[in-house]
Amino acid sequence: MRTDRPRLMDIALLHYPVVNKRGETIGSAVTNLDLHDLARAGRTYGIDTCWIVTPYDEQRKLARRIISHWTDGYGGKVNPDRREALSILRICSDLDEVLAGCVARWGKRPRVLATCASPRPNTRSYETVREQVRRDEPHLLLFGTAWGLSPEVMAGVDATLPPLKGRGEYNHLSVRSAVAIILDRLLAER
Repeated sequence: MRTDRPRLMDIALLHYPVVNKRGETIGSAVTNLDLHDLARAGRTYGIDTCWIVTPYDEQRKLARRIISHWTDGYGGKVNPDRREALSILRICSDLDEVLAGCVARWGKRPRVLATCASPRPNTRSYETVREQVRRDEPHLLLFGTAWGLSPEVMAGVDATLPPLKGRGEYNHLSVRSAVAIILDRLLAER
């Protein structure tokens, strides 16, 4: 299994509270693709834990059933790489539970950074965060589903990361793509 030391960094995919395209606070559905791709990206870049956050009991049960298939069931037997990746996933009901889990493991609250597709005040550069991570300062990166994290979540973070920008005006990456790009910018061996 794991032979490399995980980073003092967790990622959390929030399904609530997030906003829809009208800016209303909603809850979104857990998807199989997100579970697999976030786990694989997280494991590739040495993430300690990838938290999947939803207050909906049926969504948590679904996520646990999918993860169990790949970690304890037949899927894990035939695909040990997938088992290893999905073993970093943890399902929880809210952000407070994530923070408590981080504090229990690291002995202190991590620096909480949000991601957003729009420029925000209190933004930290990728270079600054990369240096903090290299100094073993614990970090928690928050990613939102739907149209992004709610204003209440954004108001409670320590800072945000710069938005990802492609070419032109279109800017609506899947969260799976955004996670992979941001982890590469922060954690890749250069």
